[in-house]
Amino acid sequence: MMNEILGFAAGSLVAISVFPQVYKSWKTKSTRDIAISWSLINLAGQVLWVVYGFLISSYSLVIMSGVTLLMNVSMIVLKLRYG
Repeated sequence: MMNEILGFAAGSLVAISVFPQVYKSWKTKSTRDIAISWSLINLAGQVLWVVYGFLISSYSLVIMSGVTLLMNVSMIVLKLRYG
């Protein structure tokens, strides 16, 4: 139980850390300073964390990595749109 609470806390911080950049990019319609390579590497890492979370049956890891994954997809969409 304590592991899952810690997982949700850590995952929340990671997901929240991506949000300001997504919001700024959406608001300014500029992603010039965002490297697409960073976004794609981060996306791949989040996919692997979700898979790993399923394999070890960790709800916190699956959910929070899924949220971060969605944030990264949003960043990639914004990068492709406003590049």
